[in-house]
Amino acid sequence: MEQHAPYLEQARRRLRAPASERPEEYLNGSLLGQRGAVDELATPALVLDLERFERNLKHMQDHCTAAAIGLRPHAKTHKCPVIAHRQLAAGAVGICCAKLGEAETMLAAGIGRILLTSPVVTAAAITRLLAAAAAADELLVVVDNPSNIAQLNEAALAAGQVQDVLLDLDPGLHRTGIEPGPDALSLAQQIDRSSNLKLRGLQMYAGHLQHVHSFAERDERSSKVMAVLAEFRRTMAAAGLPCEILSGGGTGTFDIDPRARVLNELQAGSYLFMDRQYNVLEPRSGTQLPFFTALFVQTRIVSCNRAGLATTDAGLKAFATDDEAPPIHEGGPQGSQYFFFGDEQGGLRWQHDAPVRLGEPVRAVTPHCDPTVNLYDDLHVIRGDELVDIWPIDARGRGA
Repeated sequence: MEQHAPYLEQARRRLRAPASERPEEYLNGSLLGQRGAVDELATPALVLDLERFERNLKHMQDHCTAAAIGLRPHAKTHKCPVIAHRQLAAGAVGICCAKLGEAETMLAAGIGRILLTSPVVTAAAITRLLAAAAAADELLVVVDNPSNIAQLNEAALAAGQVQDVLLDLDPGLHRTGIEPGPDALSLAQQIDRSSNLKLRGLQMYAGHLQHVHSFAERDERSSKVMAVLAEFRRTMAAAGLPCEILSGGGTGTFDIDPRARVLNELQAGSYLFMDRQYNVLEPRSGTQLPFFTALFVQTRIVSCNRAGLATTDAGLKAFATDDEAPPIHEGGPQGSQYFFFGDEQGGLRWQHDAPVRLGEPVRAVTPHCDPTVNLYDDLHVIRGDELVDIWPIDARGRGA
């Protein structure tokens, strides 16, 4: 961990005081606490509606409590230690991180219970992993390969540590994990035999099912995944192998997976923010999922010289572009449609005569929240028309 000490100390210093005590660090810091200041934000800016965010936070935690399942939210969505602390304070059992750099950032900010949901396979990264684990209350990592298990055990032995691991099972996505069956059981037995590894349980995350539009189809397919996981858990029990933790699920299946009574940890992350992809899912009942869109990109009109057309200052660099153009939440002529107009610019089109104002703010829903967050340094936290705080996205760019 010594080679990372300068970064970690810098992160600790930055997180000691709230933004309101150090506004000079932030482009929009001078606007903190001012009513009506939200429209004056330098744009493009990532904006978080605090009331909606807090409702989402409470609803998911209440849901998990009622379903008797632990919530281990995925920090890859927000990459923000301030939010991770709020999730833990609300009752989360820990957090998930997708990358080792994210976990190091969260650890530096005092987040002590972390599940690393992707394998760590290089010698240098394993050294960092073990250093982080030595400083954490609990740091678990997933494995899905016999050579990685052997490498991790050898490094832990040399470090004089016992590393907690989960066996990662493939739910049919074929991204990471091993297919449940004899080979997976062999890996679990290898972990159990390893002198300096401790088998804590299983991860099975069906990411490919989170955005299946039809609730009935999502329910059917995810329930099948849970049945496979339950069967493998029985196989492990018959072989005398421990299986304390069963972790998986997400925002799209938050009200499906707990009913199977297999998982004891839910890894949902996007519920805090929501985005276009999640907003169009068919819910169990009602008209939409029971979470509010809380995250927006605020832009403004910078040119409007042609009828039915205006240009904004948020283009391809301001949004994740793996999905459709962002829906407009607020601002611009009624009925406007957003489109990407270049790297730096977006555009608005509308079909009727309508006044448009140069400099007018426009707030857009993110098409895909996780990779959009990764484009920004800070979250601008608003309540109504007041900028109440600025939260640093400290794990932004910590992809290794």
